[in-house]
Amino acid sequence: MTYDVIVVGGGHNGLVAAGYLARAGWRVVVCERRPVVGGAAVSERPFGPDYTVTSLSYVVSLLPPDLVRDLRLAQHGYHVYPQGPYFAPRADGRALRMATDPRRRHAFLSEFGRADADAYEEWDAWLGRLGATVGPLLHQIPPKLGSHRPADLLGQAGLLRHLRRVDVRAAVDLTRLFTASIADLVEPRFASDAVRGLLSVSGVIGTWAGPRSAGTGYVMLHHHVGEVGGQQAAWGFPRGGMGGVSNALAAAARAFGAEIRCAAPVDRILTAGGAVRGVALADGTELRAPTVVTTAHPQVSFLRLLDPADLPADFVADIRGWQTRSGTVKVNFAVDRLPVLAAHPEPDPEVYGGTIVLAESLDELENAYQEAVAGRPATAPFADICIPSVVDPTLAPQGRHVVSAFTQWVPHTYAAAPHEAELAAYADRLTARVEAVAPGFTASVLHRQVIGPHAMETEYGLVGGNIFHGELTPGQMFHARPAAGYADLRTPVRGLYQAGSATHGGGGVTGIPGRNVVRQILADRRPHRR
Repeated sequence: MTYDVIVVGGGHNGLVAAGYLARAGWRVVVCERRPVVGGAAVSERPFGPDYTVTSLSYVVSLLPPDLVRDLRLAQHGYHVYPQGPYFAPRADGRALRMATDPRRRHAFLSEFGRADADAYEEWDAWLGRLGATVGPLLHQIPPKLGSHRPADLLGQAGLLRHLRRVDVRAAVDLTRLFTASIADLVEPRFASDAVRGLLSVSGVIGTWAGPRSAGTGYVMLHHHVGEVGGQQAAWGFPRGGMGGVSNALAAAARAFGAEIRCAAPVDRILTAGGAVRGVALADGTELRAPTVVTTAHPQVSFLRLLDPADLPADFVADIRGWQTRSGTVKVNFAVDRLPVLAAHPEPDPEVYGGTIVLAESLDELENAYQEAVAGRPATAPFADICIPSVVDPTLAPQGRHVVSAFTQWVPHTYAAAPHEAELAAYADRLTARVEAVAPGFTASVLHRQVIGPHAMETEYGLVGGNIFHGELTPGQMFHARPAAGYADLRTPVRGLYQAGSATHGGGGVTGIPGRNVVRQILADRRPHRR
């Protein structure tokens, strides 16, 4: 069969690209390896039909509001419940509680030091200013830095126009942010272990790096540039779990005329004479199109679906050297009652509908990472815990709940084998940490699911178990994501484009690569002008 465009991968970026292309009148087909769309943004039922679990990705923030409007996602069931602020219960019975209201937040932080409470307001404003500079860059197609071609020089000039708004102080702050560790940023500003530990989590979550590793400062900022309901740096729970996002995107793409094939793994991307010709599915079916968009991990797209011998050697070297390590473990629970936090036993939706963080200090996080570097799962894994059923009652039977725990670290080498016994022991230690701050939690657990790096790679296509399709380090950002000269979403093969999370704007459920690749495809189709 012949199409205008074939999209490889039915994750959120592939569905975004399909929706925009179909809206533009193109004949589009999406080929998804798994029996459901969504990739890592998927809702599943590992505990039976009564519980809906967001297996991996569990909150949304970076999906642009104008994208939601363009694709009419609300008409297809897309709805986000705002997530409450951070709540960090501690082993000594206290808790560091954040709040959206600045005065209440200042009062809560003052319990751990008035100086830290004052410093946080400056910190929040500082991040807001830097986010306002960096955030818009996520939506741009990076120029080809270093190229002297006239068209590329125009792209570089566009970047310079944006940077004209950056003053001398912001230029220094951005340089430090991109190169510093999160510890470098928080330790001079805050004295409390509780505050340092909580703020450090955003710098290391999903990352093979500890809080003292260079580059984790930017990871923290990356988690502060999205919005929900017009509120910057806000996160939310999609109705129906993260699969609600993917299902709405799929429904929108179909409504515009796109075809979506699930359980249709692509075996090869077909090329001839340096140009793409279509794809061959695992069952032998061949689909033809002059344009193909791959949203798979770059090491899957360029080292497995294509013959590396047909690609430039320096490009292949960049892809082979792409760092995609991880030590994350997702642990999902079904419980017969709402956990009761000893530090705040009242069922306050702002607390129980927020993010519960288990991280005693920055040093505890660093120690956990260093244990994994040495080849041992963390003795005291940190956790980013949500109970989305507090705000979305469709996820569990009345009175029961689903608990989502995103945790770190295990050795990144766990991506090569299941390590089931080690992961079970790791999850037991996590459960014990929850029990220590929420007595009775262990007895309330009805079911438990443990997803380690190997399952993330083999089941969900996250090579190395990395949720970003590649580490968010300075050497793998902007014009270097994922290879020199190809951050513009093109590839060395004519007509073949890339738009996965390993491209610029990816890393989280953003949809930005999927939208930007459509801009690039349409631009390449326009008649050349002087």
